[in-house]
Amino acid sequence: MPNDESSVTKDGDVFECWSMISAIAAITQQLRIGSLVSPTTFRHPTVLANTAATIDQISDGRLTLGVGAGWQVNEHLAYGVDLLEGKDRVDRFEEAIQIVASMLRNDRTDFAGKHFSIVDAPCQPCPVQEPLPIMVGTGGPRMSKITARFADEWNTWGHVSTATERVATFAQACQKVDRDWNDIHKSVQAMFFLVDDQDTIEKIRKVAPNDRSIIGSNEYIIDQIGQLIGLGFDEIIFPDFTLGKDAQTRLDSYEKIRTEILNHF
Repeated sequence: MPNDESSVTKDGDVFECWSMISAIAAITQQLRIGSLVSPTTFRHPTVLANTAATIDQISDGRLTLGVGAGWQVNEHLAYGVDLLEGKDRVDRFEEAIQIVASMLRNDRTDFAGKHFSIVDAPCQPCPVQEPLPIMVGTGGPRMSKITARFADEWNTWGHVSTATERVATFAQACQKVDRDWNDIHKSVQAMFFLVDDQDTIEKIRKVAPNDRSIIGSNEYIIDQIGQLIGLGFDEIIFPDFTLGKDAQTRLDSYEKIRTEILNHF
C-alpha cells in the first residue's frame, strides 16, 4: 500500500511485487528483473528462496533478489505483520538472509536460530544462475556488515552527499568482514526530477526528501550521475514515480533520459 508517515492506511493501487515480477518474467526475454527490496517480514525465508528460484527458472536466469529488514509501518500495522524494533528486526533479518542464501546455493539447508528453525530444507528446482544474486538495500552500519557478509549486491538511496556517507559506511563494513569491495555490485537510486526553470526547482525542493532527491536540468543530472559513478556505483536506478502522473508521461521521460542523459556515459 502507499506509505504514510502517520501510519494510517492509505488508498492507492499497488500491485503485489512477486506476482508482478513473475508476470514480467514470463513476457520478456532480456530485461533483468527484481525486487527493490522485498522485506523479510512478509515472507518466511524458505518461501522467499523458493519463490526466487522459481522466477529465476521462468526468466531463464534474469532475477536479482533484493531483500531488506522491512520499514513501512502502516503496511505492517494494517496487515498484522510484526515489524519488530531496532536490534530485534536486524537480528531476524540476519537469520533470514543466511537461510535464503543457503537454500539458493545448497541442496539442503539446516538452520537453528532465535527467529527461524528449519531442517533439511530443499529448494528445487534450483535457480538457473550460479549464484542467483542477492541484493540488500541499506545504509546503516550493522546492515552494511550483514550485506558485506552474505550478499552479492548492495543498494542505497541518496543524492551525492548522502551516497558519499553511505559509501564510506559500506566500505568500512567490507573491511571489517574481510570482503573485497570490488566483488560487490553497487547500485544507488534517487528521486529524479527533470525540470529546467528555477521556480519549479525551488517548489519541488520544499516538498521532496532532501537526502534522496536530484532536481534540475539535464546538465545538472548528468553532473550528479557522473559524481555517483565516481563514488564507485555500478548502477544508477531511476524510479518512475517522479517522472510523470501517467504511464505515457513516464515512458516519455524514460526516453528523454535515455537519449539526452545516458548517452553521455
